[in-house]
Amino acid sequence: QVQLVESGGGLVQAGGSLRLSCAASIRTFSNYAAGWFRQAPGKEREFVAAITYSAGSMKYYADSVKGRFTISRDNAKKTVSLQMNSLKPEDTAVYFCVARWMQHTTTRNWNYWGQGTQVTVSS
Repeated sequence: QVQLVESGGGLVQAGGSLRLSCAASIRTFSNYAAGWFRQAPGKEREFVAAITYSAGSMKYYADSVKGRFTISRDNAKKTVSLQMNSLKPEDTAVYFCVARWMQHTTTRNWNYWGQGTQVTVSS
């Protein structure tokens, strides 16, 4: 049974940083694209970032986080991380880790989702 477990969320002041991590119980994790979505109260779940499978040579970001967030992966540890810098109150949301066989997408069509971790940015 595949599980994605996020950690690292919390409360931070505007301008601060947080690092989210996601541990994947996927035997062949390197064959999966990985990414992050977020959902703010009263809003739809939206794409944040994605990284391609294997070496993760390609990375994709939503315009709203480009230049501030960095996604990375460690296939040996079966983890995907999201470094979030220069955080803004509008980044407040529940953040979800996702995984998909081979192919990434910016839509919500991912095979596996974590339970989410809360990020709150105070002004």
